Amino acid sequence: MSLGTDIANSYFTVSLIYLASMELLSTRGRFIPNYKCDAKNGALSVIGGPSSQVFFMANILNVYKMPQLTYGSFPLIDGKIQDHFSHHIFPNVDQQIMGILQLLLYFRWIWIGLISQSDKSGEGFVKKAIPLYSQKGICFDFMEEMVKETFSNDIIAVFKDFGKLSIIIMKSTANVIIFYCENHVTVIFRMLPYYIEFEDISVERKDKVWIMPAQMEFTSLPFQKIRSMDVFHGVITFEVLSKKISGFDKFLRMRNPKSEVKHHLMRVFWEQAFECSFPKDNLDEDAGKLCTGEENLGNLPRSVFDTILTGQSYSIYNAVYGVAHALQALLSPKSKHRARTEIGREILLTQKAWQVQPLSLCNDSCCPGYRKMKIEGKPFCCYNCLPCAKGKISNQMDAVDCFQCPEDRYTNKAQTLCILKEITFLSYNDPLGLILTTVSLFFSVITIVVLGIFIKKWDTPVVKANNRNLIYTLLIALLLSFLCAFLFIGQPDKVKCFTRQTAFGIFFSIALSCILGKTTIVVLAFMATKPGSKMQKWVGKRMAISIVLSCSLTQLLICLVWLAISPPFPDSDMHSMAEEIVLECNEGSATMFYLVLGFMGFLASISFTVAFFARKLPDSFNEAKFITFSMLVFCSVWISFVPTYLSTKGKYMVAVEIFSILASAAGLLGCIFSPKCYIIILRPDLNTKGRLIKK
Repeated sequence: MSLGTDIANSYFTVSLIYLASMELLSTRGRFIPNYKCDAKNGALSVIGGPSSQVFFMANILNVYKMPQLTYGSFPLIDGKIQDHFSHHIFPNVDQQIMGILQLLLYFRWIWIGLISQSDKSGEGFVKKAIPLYSQKGICFDFMEEMVKETFSNDIIAVFKDFGKLSIIIMKSTANVIIFYCENHVTVIFRMLPYYIEFEDISVERKDKVWIMPAQMEFTSLPFQKIRSMDVFHGVITFEVLSKKISGFDKFLRMRNPKSEVKHHLMRVFWEQAFECSFPKDNLDEDAGKLCTGEENLGNLPRSVFDTILTGQSYSIYNAVYGVAHALQALLSPKSKHRARTEIGREILLTQKAWQVQPLSLCNDSCCPGYRKMKIEGKPFCCYNCLPCAKGKISNQMDAVDCFQCPEDRYTNKAQTLCILKEITFLSYNDPLGLILTTVSLFFSVITIVVLGIFIKKWDTPVVKANNRNLIYTLLIALLLSFLCAFLFIGQPDKVKCFTRQTAFGIFFSIALSCILGKTTIVVLAFMATKPGSKMQKWVGKRMAISIVLSCSLTQLLICLVWLAISPPFPDSDMHSMAEEIVLECNEGSATMFYLVLGFMGFLASISFTVAFFARKLPDSFNEAKFITFSMLVFCSVWISFVPTYLSTKGKYMVAVEIFSILASAAGLLGCIFSPKCYIIILRPDLNTKGRLIKK
């Protein structure tokens, strides 16, 4: 049984596709559909392509249950197609949409242009591709329809439309353009760069990466041989791989249109390809260049004639053999061996040919340390790059948002990395801690020396006149105040945190109450010298002891309440210092802490007031004026302490409090005891009872 062919040209027109389909159902030479008298010429199957419009033949041929094989891409209408009798041996729209998507994501081309064919095929691609690509982060700089080819007389208007499309392409910032059209549009596409010349518009020529579907092949007309193929430099197409067919080259070399006179299509192709003409009967004189028939097909450019079997040609080859094998299987139902036709192969994409990968972005990528911010009125692929906020980082390109570092980490300067914070506290090895320790020891030794002097000279008029018990108590309280600085230095623990603020408050309150008692006794003593004064019964040791005990016990009570309701505890400050975790003592109740300081300030202010009014009393050893100076120093230190303490962070807060303790205690020691030590050591002549009585 022989298989013949009946070839019809649809000219990419739906009406001619319907006409050709109905002619298959008519007697040859007589167009009467459904009346076919020449049974020997009946069609067994129809192979259609490459235009996607050939699927319209299914509307007619499916009624007659005629098998159809298509080798062109086909669109999906309403998501379905009646394919009970249709077999597709070419990638469909869905496959190519996904293939192009994978290609774009692989090369990170997210800012692209789109030119689609103005028919159902192009509409189907746009309808399915645009939402999917947008979900994957791909934006379109422009979406244009290819100018529809026309055979009208208004060729100037058509050329203007092509020129406008060329300008849009060249002015676009997208370096990658999807060109989704059919095979025959390639011829028109080749002319795009030259339409601008018709408009006489100066537009800078830019190289683009073109992505084309599988159905587009680099077909050209003979007259286009003189035109440059530069526009195709940078084209990526999904090729339907073909396999070398044995004997195909030999078959091509044997083709001779001169000997195959009846092969009309071969002669027409030969004349167009080699730009010559065969002699016609009685018209040989002005025929121009004559075709010899010996021209070599291998000398033609591949854009005009490709001697390698193309993907579409190989699909036709597979389709023909598919029909043949199907017929053989039909006529030999008992045959166990059924031939398989190869109609597809796996395609692997490599990057060998891409030595320098082109980019296609709306703007430069955001580096790590920055985040994307959408530009109002533009697609989401267009954005500005903003640096991450303080304490946040981004460690990848084009980060949508920055994220916060964990509490135990901080950002580097570039805000691309979270670095582990260093644990710190005011230690003895720290230069600041070493200095404060030395100062504390120095004043502790001085206090001990002074206490030793006063104990040794306990029977001298200077010591007697200033109430020895109060003097000793004051010096011991100052010594303990200097030493309590050690509770603030070193790594905080439960014991240090529990005791240091209360110890400091109690020791200073004892010292201040001693000073208040000394000053009060001096004032009362002079008031008691007036005749008939009732103050005489208040002058004495009992008054001083009651003042010291009442003031000290009041501060002790405040501290006990503090420790009972909300005691201090070891804590970690992760926020005050950007690059450090500060080990500290949490005061528990800030109110109780400032209440302790407030009571000390209350004692200091009363002592200062009483001493200020008693500073001019006629006493040889009157220390009221020295107490005034000491209270002035004390109040100045602690008034400046509060804002300074609140404005510092980390271990420097502890250093500020230690400095205030040492400075105020040193002020009391220096102002009150330095004049007495001067007299006892350097001017013993003044330390006599006679001198005291004389004054």
